[in-house]
Amino acid sequence: MTTAESAPESSQAGEFDLGALLAERGAERYELHGRYLNHQLPRMLHTIGFDKVYERAEGAYFYDADGNDYLDMLAGFGVMGLGRHHPVVRKALHDVLDASLADLTRFDCQPLPGLLAEKLLAHSPHLDRVFFGNSGTEAVEGALKFARFVTGRPRVLYCAHAFHGLTTGSLSVNGEAAFRDGFAPLLPDTAVPLGDLDALERELRKGDVAALIVEPIQGKGVLEGPPGWMRAAQELLHRHKALLIADEVQTGLGRTGDFYGYQHEDGVEPDLVCVAKALSGGYVPVGATLGKDWIFKKVYSSMDRVLVHSASFGSNAQAMAAGLAVLSVMENEQIVAGVRATGELLRTRLAALTDRYEMLAEVRGRGLMIGIEFGRPTSLKLRSRWTMLQAARKGLFAQMVVVPLLHRHRILTQVSGDHLEVIKLIPPLIIGEREVDRFVEAFTAVMDDAHNGGLVWDFGRTLVKQAVANR
Repeated sequence: MTTAESAPESSQAGEFDLGALLAERGAERYELHGRYLNHQLPRMLHTIGFDKVYERAEGAYFYDADGNDYLDMLAGFGVMGLGRHHPVVRKALHDVLDASLADLTRFDCQPLPGLLAEKLLAHSPHLDRVFFGNSGTEAVEGALKFARFVTGRPRVLYCAHAFHGLTTGSLSVNGEAAFRDGFAPLLPDTAVPLGDLDALERELRKGDVAALIVEPIQGKGVLEGPPGWMRAAQELLHRHKALLIADEVQTGLGRTGDFYGYQHEDGVEPDLVCVAKALSGGYVPVGATLGKDWIFKKVYSSMDRVLVHSASFGSNAQAMAAGLAVLSVMENEQIVAGVRATGELLRTRLAALTDRYEMLAEVRGRGLMIGIEFGRPTSLKLRSRWTMLQAARKGLFAQMVVVPLLHRHRILTQVSGDHLEVIKLIPPLIIGEREVDRFVEAFTAVMDDAHNGGLVWDFGRTLVKQAVANR
């Protein structure tokens, strides 16, 4: 047999078979992660019993090997805005792969980035141009660079407890010390209390502030400033020749019941807006920095500066196709209106429980971004248990609620931040009354158990031991 005749057989023998690889090695998932990736992740998951094996996912649900469904109230930290494997997004990605486009040549202008920018800007009428990158933190990095360049000033203000990402620039405006520790020096920055206009003005008077970056609703704790604060902050910033950057990475694309979180307040028109997460459709990472025309024209002021800010994978065809499909689904399925209605139903039903449970302090948020905060009970028996948990580590009671929600009721949630007694709900935007019923019934059962001194407290003792051991 000639070499030419044997070539097809050789090629076939060397084919990559993803299904076969997963069938052969998939059971090693936690071992592989512990050996080659972040070794603390599997350790943490084993400790709290979150080391599940999910076989597949669809919409707002995961499924294990036995066919049990798990309700997802986390949405991959907000990435899965349309749930998992939305058929329209899947088809768009199949179509763009089958099209064999001449992608990322670097010396042409493909149509998909322009079409996606046009669609995004239609929801952002006061903005004019878009830069596409690959993630939320990259979108924030771009906004920080643009603001510092066009103002000629070095310092960026951010709000206490903010989260804007973990790369060096975005870490500089991260309000959580645990993320920043050990990574200094960072960019010039100053934190101001959320909603404190006097503190903002004091910093602006120093004359070196390029911008204030703010989440319309903070992901950590699900907190927002008082009514009118963002508009007043915008006016102060512009009076002092500084910019307003809205970080909509988590709040954008319908999460809060409007397309952007800042749109809840009349007259707020940020100079730069950062989006990512849900724009990906849960498939291809994408981030976008939207801004006013004069900002982009000053950054890209000449042909010599055409690549002064760029990204190797930015504007790739798969990401652009996913983004276009996501925006199409949002329009055709009226996602934002659905979020507003479902979010109101969920928040109202949970808020009605605050009079029933001593340890349920507050339910807050907008749309499908809801914070459930727990607080010190009044009765002596419950107060002693609460004090035991707080002495070991603040945030353990919230974790005590999250764990049985998964173990007993197959509902995935998260504690909103380190040392916080807050559970954050950011489910896929496609959930409806069925999912609201399931969550509220499960949450009620867990809270009943907690207030009656049931099995929840057995796990609490385990958490206390673990917290003490880690000191």
